[in-house]
Amino acid sequence: MSKSLQEQLLKAGLANKKQAVRAKKAKNSKEKLKRTGKEVTDEVTEAAEKARQEKLERDRALNEEKNRKAKEAAIQSQIVQLIELNEVAERGDIAFSFPEDKLIKTINVTEKQRDALVTGALAIVTHDGNYKFVPRKTAEKIAERDESYIVLCNTGVEQDQVEDEYAEFKVPDDLMW
Repeated sequence: MSKSLQEQLLKAGLANKKQAVRAKKAKNSKEKLKRTGKEVTDEVTEAAEKARQEKLERDRALNEEKNRKAKEAAIQSQIVQLIELNEVAERGDIAFSFPEDKLIKTINVTEKQRDALVTGALAIVTHDGNYKFVPRKTAEKIAERDESYIVLCNTGVEQDQVEDEYAEFKVPDDLMW
């Protein structure tokens, strides 16, 4: 005849008599609780369920972090692509000063670029430590994704739209400076 698992473990020396008695007592008490109609709680099952729930939470948090990083990388590559495709590469010899953080930076531009920067048709963005010129619409698309790339983007006010405060006063023809 085949012996029970308990007897096999005792014979192999993997368990002792005290452990066998404790296991039998636990089994009998669970059966008694079932017969009386009381709910039986199994600590091992509860601990396993709790561990599984904790693992699911950790996995969920890791997946959210991974998705967030992938989304940030996609946004950064979109910004780089927008800058590279819409960059105005021409540089001139007129100095144009603009504020960046607490410093005043100077960059060389053409007369046309300077006028466009002043009126807001062009914007200055930073990429790889360099300043690039991009059209205003491109700068707005970049700002939607990440505001930190925009260095200078003036409001779109045309030269002729600016109100002349002294327009009602006539300047004499013979005025000499």
